[in-house]
Amino acid sequence: MNRITELSQSYDALAATYASGRHLFDTSPLLHQCAALIPTDARVLDVGCGAGEPVSAYFAERGDQVTGIDISSEMLELASRQVPAAEFTHMDLRHLEFAEAHFDLLTAVYCVFHLDRQEHQSIFDGFARVLKPGGIALLTLACKGYTGEDEFDGNIEFLGHSLPYSHDRPEVALQKLSQAGLHSVMAETRETGGETFFWVIAKKA
Repeated sequence: MNRITELSQSYDALAATYASGRHLFDTSPLLHQCAALIPTDARVLDVGCGAGEPVSAYFAERGDQVTGIDISSEMLELASRQVPAAEFTHMDLRHLEFAEAHFDLLTAVYCVFHLDRQEHQSIFDGFARVLKPGGIALLTLACKGYTGEDEFDGNIEFLGHSLPYSHDRPEVALQKLSQAGLHSVMAETRETGGETFFWVIAKKA
Protein backbone atom coordinates (compact mmCIF):
# COMPACT_ATOMS: atom_id res chain seq x y z
CA MET A 1 0.00 0.00 0.00
CA ASN A 2 1.45 3.40 -0.95
CA ARG A 3 1.54 6.30 1.48
CA ILE A 4 -1.30 8.27 -0.12
CA THR A 5 -3.63 5.25 -0.06
CA GLU A 6 -2.66 4.57 3.56
CA LEU A 7 -3.35 8.17 4.56
CA SER A 8 -6.63 8.28 2.67
CA GLN A 9 -7.91 5.15 4.40
CA SER A 10 -6.72 6.29 7.83
CA TYR A 11 -8.33 9.71 7.58
CA ASP A 12 -11.55 8.22 6.20
CA ALA A 13 -11.67 6.05 9.33
CA LEU A 14 -10.94 8.81 11.82
CA ALA A 15 -12.77 11.68 10.06
CA ALA A 16 -15.66 12.06 12.51
CA THR A 17 -13.41 11.77 15.58
CA TYR A 18 -10.90 14.24 14.16
CA ALA A 19 -13.56 16.76 13.21
CA SER A 20 -15.24 16.60 16.63
CA GLY A 21 -11.99 17.61 18.39
CA ARG A 22 -10.75 20.16 15.88
CA HIS A 23 -11.94 23.10 18.04
CA LEU A 24 -9.22 22.23 20.58
CA PHE A 25 -6.55 23.46 18.15
CA ASP A 26 -6.87 27.25 18.06
CA THR A 27 -5.11 28.49 14.94
CA SER A 28 -7.10 31.73 14.77
CA PRO A 29 -4.11 34.03 15.54
CA LEU A 30 -2.28 32.61 12.50
CA LEU A 31 -5.37 32.86 10.32
CA HIS A 32 -5.85 36.50 11.37
CA GLN A 33 -2.22 37.17 10.51
CA CYS A 34 -2.62 35.67 7.05
CA ALA A 35 -5.90 37.50 6.44
CA ALA A 36 -4.13 40.80 7.05
CA LEU A 37 -1.69 39.99 4.24
CA ILE A 38 -4.20 39.25 1.46
CA PRO A 39 -6.82 41.32 -0.37
CA THR A 40 -10.56 41.15 0.28
CA ASP A 41 -12.44 38.60 -1.83
CA ALA A 42 -9.20 36.63 -2.10
CA ARG A 43 -8.79 33.27 -3.77
CA VAL A 44 -7.82 30.79 -1.06
CA LEU A 45 -6.65 27.19 -1.47
CA ASP A 46 -6.97 25.06 1.66
CA VAL A 47 -4.65 22.09 1.06
CA GLY A 48 -5.47 19.10 3.25
CA CYS A 49 -8.70 20.84 4.21
CA GLY A 50 -10.02 17.96 6.29
CA ALA A 51 -13.56 18.64 7.48
CA GLY A 52 -13.30 22.31 6.50
CA GLU A 53 -12.75 23.78 9.94
CA PRO A 54 -11.20 26.03 10.92
CA VAL A 55 -9.36 27.18 7.79
CA SER A 56 -11.94 26.92 5.01
CA ALA A 57 -14.68 28.11 7.37
CA TYR A 58 -12.66 31.13 8.50
CA PHE A 59 -11.93 32.41 5.00
CA ALA A 60 -15.39 31.56 3.63
CA GLU A 61 -16.94 33.58 6.46
CA ARG A 62 -14.57 36.42 5.55
CA GLY A 63 -16.09 36.41 2.07
CA ASP A 64 -13.16 34.88 0.21
CA GLN A 65 -13.39 32.39 -2.66
CA VAL A 66 -12.33 29.18 -0.95
CA THR A 67 -11.31 25.90 -2.56
CA GLY A 68 -10.46 22.96 -0.32
CA ILE A 69 -8.69 19.77 -1.38
CA ASP A 70 -8.11 16.51 0.47
CA ILE A 71 -7.46 12.83 -0.22
CA SER A 72 -10.09 11.65 2.27
CA SER A 73 -13.59 11.30 0.80
CA GLU A 74 -15.08 11.19 4.30
CA MET A 75 -13.38 14.44 5.26
CA LEU A 76 -14.56 16.10 2.05
CA GLU A 77 -18.15 15.03 2.72
CA LEU A 78 -17.98 16.60 6.17
CA ALA A 79 -16.39 19.75 4.77
CA SER A 80 -19.12 20.18 2.15
CA ARG A 81 -21.77 20.03 4.87
CA GLN A 82 -19.95 22.26 7.34
CA VAL A 83 -18.75 24.93 4.91
CA PRO A 84 -21.28 25.04 2.04
CA ALA A 85 -19.93 28.37 0.77
CA ALA A 86 -16.62 26.75 -0.22
CA GLU A 87 -15.83 24.30 -3.01
CA PHE A 88 -14.22 20.97 -2.11
CA THR A 89 -12.58 18.39 -4.32
CA HIS A 90 -10.56 15.18 -4.04
CA MET A 91 -6.94 15.93 -4.98
CA ASP A 92 -3.38 14.89 -4.12
CA LEU A 93 -1.43 17.90 -2.85
CA ARG A 94 1.62 16.69 -4.77
CA HIS A 95 -0.20 17.29 -8.04
CA LEU A 96 -2.21 20.50 -7.83
CA GLU A 97 -4.58 20.72 -10.79
CA PHE A 98 -4.86 24.50 -10.85
CA ALA A 99 -3.63 27.25 -13.15
CA GLU A 100 -0.37 29.01 -12.45
CA ALA A 101 -0.58 32.13 -10.25
CA HIS A 102 -4.23 31.51 -9.36
CA PHE A 103 -4.43 31.93 -5.56
CA ASP A 104 -3.76 34.79 -3.14
CA LEU A 105 -3.36 32.42 -0.19
CA LEU A 106 -2.49 28.74 0.14
CA THR A 107 -2.79 27.00 3.50
CA ALA A 108 -1.32 23.56 4.22
CA VAL A 109 -2.20 22.99 7.87
CA TYR A 110 -1.32 19.64 9.48
CA CYS A 111 -0.71 17.77 6.22
CA VAL A 112 2.71 18.19 4.53
CA PHE A 113 4.50 16.32 7.33
CA HIS A 114 2.63 13.12 6.42
CA LEU A 115 4.60 12.94 3.15
CA ASP A 116 8.24 11.96 2.80
CA ARG A 117 10.56 14.93 3.27
CA GLN A 118 12.34 13.91 0.08
CA GLU A 119 9.17 15.09 -1.68
CA HIS A 120 8.87 18.39 0.18
CA GLN A 121 10.91 20.41 -2.33
CA SER A 122 8.66 19.40 -5.23
CA ILE A 123 5.58 19.98 -3.04
CA PHE A 124 6.76 23.51 -2.18
CA ASP A 125 7.51 24.13 -5.86
CA GLY A 126 3.93 23.17 -6.64
CA PHE A 127 2.59 25.48 -3.94
CA ALA A 128 4.60 28.38 -5.35
CA ARG A 129 3.40 27.65 -8.88
CA VAL A 130 -0.28 28.16 -8.05
CA LEU A 131 0.28 31.26 -5.90
CA LYS A 132 0.14 34.73 -7.39
CA PRO A 133 3.27 36.91 -7.09
CA GLY A 134 3.11 38.32 -3.58
CA GLY A 135 0.81 35.47 -2.54
CA ILE A 136 0.97 34.01 0.97
CA ALA A 137 1.47 30.43 2.15
CA LEU A 138 0.72 29.12 5.65
CA LEU A 139 2.28 25.76 6.51
CA THR A 140 2.47 23.44 9.48
CA LEU A 141 5.64 21.35 9.50
CA ALA A 142 6.66 18.72 12.02
CA CYS A 143 9.67 19.32 14.25
CA LYS A 144 11.58 17.96 17.22
CA GLY A 145 8.92 19.32 19.56
CA TYR A 146 6.49 16.76 18.12
CA THR A 147 8.62 13.78 17.05
CA GLY A 148 11.48 14.13 19.54
CA GLU A 149 14.06 14.05 16.73
CA ASP A 150 15.86 16.77 14.74
CA GLU A 151 14.98 14.85 11.58
CA PHE A 152 12.35 12.15 11.43
CA ASP A 153 10.99 9.48 9.10
CA GLY A 154 8.60 7.03 10.69
CA ASN A 155 5.13 6.42 12.09
CA ILE A 156 3.43 7.94 15.13
CA GLU A 157 0.15 6.94 16.75
CA PHE A 158 -2.63 9.49 16.22
CA LEU A 159 -6.24 8.89 17.34
CA GLY A 160 -5.68 5.15 17.29
CA HIS A 161 -4.03 5.06 13.87
CA SER A 162 -0.36 4.70 13.00
CA LEU A 163 0.35 7.58 10.61
CA PRO A 164 3.53 8.42 8.69
CA TYR A 165 5.46 11.56 9.63
CA SER A 166 8.55 13.06 8.03
CA HIS A 167 10.43 16.30 8.60
CA ASP A 168 13.74 18.08 8.13
CA ARG A 169 15.45 20.42 10.55
CA PRO A 170 13.61 23.79 10.50
CA GLU A 171 16.48 25.56 8.74
CA VAL A 172 16.47 22.94 5.98
CA ALA A 173 12.70 23.26 5.54
CA LEU A 174 13.05 27.04 5.22
CA GLN A 175 15.83 26.58 2.67
CA LYS A 176 13.55 24.35 0.58
CA LEU A 177 10.77 26.93 0.77
CA SER A 178 13.16 29.69 -0.25
CA GLN A 179 14.38 27.60 -3.18
CA ALA A 180 10.75 27.37 -4.30
CA GLY A 181 10.48 31.16 -4.16
CA LEU A 182 8.57 31.22 -0.86
CA HIS A 183 10.35 33.45 1.64
CA SER A 184 9.34 33.27 5.29
CA VAL A 185 7.83 36.28 7.01
CA MET A 186 7.16 34.27 10.18
CA ALA A 187 8.67 30.97 11.28
CA GLU A 188 8.35 29.61 14.80
CA THR A 189 7.61 26.52 16.83
CA ARG A 190 4.25 26.92 18.48
CA GLU A 191 2.19 24.80 20.85
CA THR A 192 -1.47 24.41 19.88
CA GLY A 193 -3.85 22.01 21.57
CA GLY A 194 -0.98 20.40 23.46
CA GLU A 195 1.03 19.69 20.30
CA THR A 196 4.15 21.52 19.12
CA PHE A 197 4.77 22.10 15.43
CA PHE A 198 6.83 24.40 13.24
CA TRP A 199 4.58 27.06 11.71
CA VAL A 200 5.63 29.12 8.70
CA ILE A 201 4.04 32.04 6.88
CA ALA A 202 5.86 32.67 3.61
CA LYS A 203 5.44 35.10 0.73
CA LYS A 204 5.98 34.36 -2.93
CA ALA A 205 8.52 36.65 -4.54
